[in-house]
Amino acid sequence: MFADRAKIIIRSGKGGDGHVSFRRELFVPNGGPDGGDGGKGGDVIFEVDEGLNTLFEYRHRRKFSAEDGEPGGKRRCHGGNGADIVLKVPEGTVVMEAESGKVIADMSGENRRQVVLKGGRGGNGNMHYATATMQVPKYAQPGQPAQELEVRLELKVIADVGLIGFPNVGKSTLLSRVTNAEPKIANYHFTTLTPNLGVVDMEGCGGFVIADIPGLIEGASEGVGLGHEFLRHIERTRVMIHVVDAASTEGRDPIDDIYKINKELEAYNPEIASRPQVIAANKIDAIYIDGEDPVSRLKAEFEPKGIRVFPISAVSGKGLKELLYYVQELLNEMPKERLVFEQEFFPEDVLSVEKLPYTVEQDEKDPHVFVVEGPKIEKMLGYTNLDSEKGFAFFQRFLKDTGILEELEQAGIQEGDTVRMYGLEFDYYK
Repeated sequence: MFADRAKIIIRSGKGGDGHVSFRRELFVPNGGPDGGDGGKGGDVIFEVDEGLNTLFEYRHRRKFSAEDGEPGGKRRCHGGNGADIVLKVPEGTVVMEAESGKVIADMSGENRRQVVLKGGRGGNGNMHYATATMQVPKYAQPGQPAQELEVRLELKVIADVGLIGFPNVGKSTLLSRVTNAEPKIANYHFTTLTPNLGVVDMEGCGGFVIADIPGLIEGASEGVGLGHEFLRHIERTRVMIHVVDAASTEGRDPIDDIYKINKELEAYNPEIASRPQVIAANKIDAIYIDGEDPVSRLKAEFEPKGIRVFPISAVSGKGLKELLYYVQELLNEMPKERLVFEQEFFPEDVLSVEKLPYTVEQDEKDPHVFVVEGPKIEKMLGYTNLDSEKGFAFFQRFLKDTGILEELEQAGIQEGDTVRMYGLEFDYYK
């Protein structure tokens, strides 16, 4: 079974606690502290596995945890580090925070391995706390807590070219004819439930990856049928081949089909709908001309709009070479970079401060000044470089996502008022 989505809970390892102990040796009745440090907790790591093409193994298991670090021991013994957990995923998998849908990691391109949750640091043993005035420290540092997060995994196919169109127009047959792919082909709607990939490798062509996107229907952009499950797979494609049944073997009008599918693309993502398209007028060997030639109708309708129409037969192979060479020309004119989803959610930053307190108060002396303080703010400012554009953007997201901006508005802040945070001052504007 093909699985392109899953929701799981991931947990890093807790840091091991520091140990409290004292030297106990013969003739040394009051030895100094010798409690060892705790070990580091294991990380949660996502890694691309070239042998995988689905997220099936994450559909039946919900929770994945790294090992906790071991506590420190006597005689300055360091606790063992917890083992990392490495979650293997197919290339093109996007890891998102489940509730907000914000991207944590896009496992594609050069990003083959990424630490998503870091294990907690081990705590210091009491050997670190001996001073001239405190020679018998009876306390040690606890290990940092584990981090836990619910994430959504979505597989978005990596391909240069996507085959789109209604079910049963011949996309799978076309793919099997022009690539090394072996899709299952049968005369049923929604036969293709898996996006099949193949490599087009022709003489005089650089070669490109082509994906048979399962058939769309009206209402796909609203989730009708299997619409959303399939539409996500064309997000990375650079060119789309729109396959239509030019012979109308099922009684549908090919021109109407194209407009319906493009309407679904526009509703799902206007940027995708604006990408280059080529029309493959398939099943020309089944056309029995009785009146107007359907291929001429297609050309008259779409070629003035800059969309080329190629009459083809996926069964006999007629017209395929001309179609593919033209697609290669389009790809050569376009930037080679594929869409990569930028990271929007930073677990280490968000999870480490989300439970810390803060206060929002109006200054007693100046009603146009609002003071925001507390451990949450202090810690955030400690790891954020406000002088950089990226750092300041994170700072703005932090204020919004944590509800601080909302609290300032509830406190009565107006445009032009000042927000003060530990010596830093900012003017407030909506």
